[in-house]
This record gives sequence, structure tokens and C-alpha cells, in this order.
Amino acid sequence: MTPELFYLTLTALLAGSLWIPFIVGVSSEPEDYTDFTRPPDQRRMRDWVQRAFRAHQNMLETLLPFAIVVLIAHLAGISTWVTSTAAAAFFWIRILHAAGMISGLATFPIRPILFTASYACTVAIALALLFAPAA
Repeated sequence: MTPELFYLTLTALLAGSLWIPFIVGVSSEPEDYTDFTRPPDQRRMRDWVQRAFRAHQNMLETLLPFAIVVLIAHLAGISTWVTSTAAAAFFWIRILHAAGMISGLATFPIRPILFTASYACTVAIALALLFAPAA
């Protein structure tokens, strides 16, 4: 397994697990949101529960382009220092982003910087693909 696929796997596990803080938060809210007849009004939930939902949504939004470029790189047989470093950095930055967002510690400008840094990792892998020597 290439480093890129390893970090894609870890990132997929992270994305698949980020619903847990939100559900824990919803389950511990003073108001009962377990009716499920309609989506709950998140504006009435505690701040960290709202942020947990947004952290999960944000992770899903960034996972798709990251996964696509990593899988294309794998299919193209491209694994370089740039692609492996960017894949590792993407995962660790997304950990920091999720933890910072849910805890509320990553406020402006930290959170947008983390988001942009993770996007830059995706772009770095894409550029490595686009400028790879033809086989």
C-alpha cells in the first residue's frame, strides 16, 4: 500500500467517524431531538454540537476531491515525495481542523488557515499528477 492510499484510508475512517461527536451532543441536549419527524433546528443546540455537525460536513466536502486525486495518482502509478507528504499532511491537518472546530479553539484565522492548508495538499497532489512525465 502506498503512503497516499494509507492516508486516504485513515482520512476515510476519520470522515466516517466524525458523526459520533454530533450524535453524542444531540443525545445529551436538554431538549429531545430523537423524534426524527424532521431535522432538528441546530440553532437551538449548544455551540459545540453545532460545530460538530459542521466539522463532519466540512470533512465530507474535502474528502471527495482528496480521494479522487489520490486514487487517480494510484491508478497512474504516481507516488512521489510531494504526493506522499501532501497526503500525510492532509490527514493530520484535517485532524487538527476537526478537533479545533468541535472544541471551539480553532477560531478565525486558525480554522480557515487549516482548511486552506488541507486544500493546498489536494492541489499539490493534483499538480503532481498534471505535471508528471508522460509514461
